[in-house]
Amino acid sequence: MMRIIFQLTMYCTAIVYLISCTSNSQPTNEVQAETEGFPFVLPKEKPDRPLSRAMERNYTAYPAPRPEHNELYSQFKYTELKGLDYNDGDGTISRRDPSKVIFANGKYYVWYTHRETPTPPQGADKSNDTIPSSDWDLAEIWYATSEDGFTWEEQGVAVSRPPKPQAGWRSVSTTDILVWEGKYYLYYQGFLEASGKRGDDCPVAVSYADSPDGPWTHHNEIVIPNGPEGTWDQYSIHDPYPLVYKDKIYLYYKSDFDGDPRLVRMQGLAIADNPLGPFEKHPLNPVINSGHETTLFPYKSGIAALVIKDGNEHFTVQYAEDGVNFEIKSITSLMPFAAGPFVPDAFTNTKDGRGITWGISHITNATTWKQNHAILLRFDCDLSRDVDDPEMKQHSNYYKPEFYYQHGLSKTQQERILAENEKLQTK
Repeated sequence: MMRIIFQLTMYCTAIVYLISCTSNSQPTNEVQAETEGFPFVLPKEKPDRPLSRAMERNYTAYPAPRPEHNELYSQFKYTELKGLDYNDGDGTISRRDPSKVIFANGKYYVWYTHRETPTPPQGADKSNDTIPSSDWDLAEIWYATSEDGFTWEEQGVAVSRPPKPQAGWRSVSTTDILVWEGKYYLYYQGFLEASGKRGDDCPVAVSYADSPDGPWTHHNEIVIPNGPEGTWDQYSIHDPYPLVYKDKIYLYYKSDFDGDPRLVRMQGLAIADNPLGPFEKHPLNPVINSGHETTLFPYKSGIAALVIKDGNEHFTVQYAEDGVNFEIKSITSLMPFAAGPFVPDAFTNTKDGRGITWGISHITNATTWKQNHAILLRFDCDLSRDVDDPEMKQHSNYYKPEFYYQHGLSKTQQERILAENEKLQTK
């Protein structure tokens, strides 16, 4: 009898011990995290273990945990273009804001803002019918062609300024190209007064042609107007950028708003069934909360965007499965300003976008502010599903000391620091 009681006591004690251990123990994966630590070899798939928010993002926010495996990550390389003259950089000739590059008639085409004036820009107060207020004032749309994408031959005016009072009589600038049902359409900002006088008031106008070489016909109507008073795009509809998506024309644009001189720049979307409109602005505008210019391309079944300078999410590549709700897919640096990429499937209504590898961009204020003008240059990258360029996938750029010294303190900042030092020394 005593033997049976002893065995029962030991059995109950063991059960109580197991229950106590189980109730006080951590989940198996947490125990593993404490004892083993995160793996030395970065897992290609999200590991089954507790993760910090940073590591959670690494597997859920980006297409791959390492940048070099992320098809929407790239470095950018730049090459000087041959064949374009700038009057020795004196500020009287400027080329900026290139369109997407297209391939037609056995060669590449690009359109851009071209200003050729007696003087460099002089500001709004000093401007007149021949003196520009800004680098894009008193401009026309010109174009150039190339057989290799490096050496370009300027072909002259594509779209000239229409007569007053049509939109663009003061300046036509920042154009982009659409190919739709065998015809060509150039969308651009149509300035109604010298830039800088009132919020850069410029709705979107359009011209069309049967050939990329023209002749181009003014539509003579505004296709995307400024927004109502008090709305984010009441003054400016900049950088019109059309793509063919979901059987429609998706035209993205940028607007400046929320004060001056520190303007906020965000991007919106307008959609149409016909190149001449009507365009309907998306109710969720702005659809991208950052970026100084619009640069997008079909990618897989959605739309990818280069979100360049300005805003909380500048220097990122973003993606929207529906062309509207964009999310960050990579963070990079030295992105091309006003990039006009070569997008072979920009107008094919593709559901399998392949990405981009090169294009044309610009550098503003190429010399000094007294000779203010912009130049065009070529950029290359690997944001393509069909290319694997390891050099474009490096994690960072290396710059010589001179590069950093060019980003030195301003005179005001130097004076502030000097005053702070003097204040400390007198205590």
